[in-house]
Amino acid sequence: MKVISSKELLVDAINIVQKAVSTKNNITLLDGILLEANKIFKMTGNDLEIGIECTISADIRKEGSVVINSKIFGDIIRKMPDSEIMIELLDNNDVLIESENSVFKIKGNPSDDYPLLPEIEAEESFKISQKIAKDMIRQTIFSVGDDENREILTGSLIESDENQLVFVAIDGHRMAVRKTVNDTQNTSFKVVVPGKTLNEISKILEPEENEIEIFTSKNQILFKIDNCKVMSRLLEGEYLNYKSIIPDEYETKIRLNTKELLSSMERAALMSINEKKYPVRFDIEDDVLVISSSTEIGNVRDEISVDMEGKNMTIGFNPKYFLEALRVIDDEVVDIYFNSDIGPCTIKPIEGNEFAYMILPVRIKS
Repeated sequence: MKVISSKELLVDAINIVQKAVSTKNNITLLDGILLEANKIFKMTGNDLEIGIECTISADIRKEGSVVINSKIFGDIIRKMPDSEIMIELLDNNDVLIESENSVFKIKGNPSDDYPLLPEIEAEESFKISQKIAKDMIRQTIFSVGDDENREILTGSLIESDENQLVFVAIDGHRMAVRKTVNDTQNTSFKVVVPGKTLNEISKILEPEENEIEIFTSKNQILFKIDNCKVMSRLLEGEYLNYKSIIPDEYETKIRLNTKELLSSMERAALMSINEKKYPVRFDIEDDVLVISSSTEIGNVRDEISVDMEGKNMTIGFNPKYFLEALRVIDDEVVDIYFNSDIGPCTIKPIEGNEFAYMILPVRIKS
């Protein structure tokens, strides 16, 4: 193998495929990046749960393949001069890396036993802009669970129903739902993708209108992003019926400015040294929301003007759950529905159903 490519392209590809390189796996080859030069030059990282493949524009002088330790290879390429870099496979799997007056020779490994990414026989697909996909992950991923005893909740539900794509995350205390519509498509699928996969995909996506295409099969999902492919296993099991969780009725509804509520919650959270032990308190009465917190270190009281419907309400929440939802909402104004003083509240847009954040309350001392 002998290829020549620019440092910029090599660094970009390494940064992406390294997201799938294992740091804890006992299989030595999985701490490396697979380099393959045939008709195209591509790099692959694979930790057996997520695999990433990137193709790179290169002058291929000789075909071949080799596996190189990811960290060493990445560090070398990043420190090379800002010029073209030659990568050549020598005898005994030695790899020569050369640019201008800098030359490295490092040990590689044969590629024969490197696990290839599975070929996905796509059953359904959905196209969406990178910007929207990045937003949908950002606006739901924080609600993914971390309890391995409920593995299905460590992933996000991705559901396509005709022309609508939905991302859902639930951790047992809260739920995040984000929807988008593409009127040119008509597909139907329902899969649960590990949160780790979506986290890494979010880092690859750019906030631009270039499309990402999602392909699904029975146990795999493939994301095609520009010159890269990201493949992941799917989680098995029945995901919670999120549609049935959101209450249809409410006792109290308030409409208020999102940033005002966020700022007030951030101030109240300063007193909550232990979020579970010291929740923030909401008192809603006469078009005023009073947010307060009283702990061992002190207390705080904040007032916000709201448009109110329904009964007066006193209810408590873990501030973390409110803050993480409010920080990803782009709408200037939101509606919050309170089911009861012991039931969940739901944050929704004032028009449409693009998002919904449901948060369970916690007991407060009277």
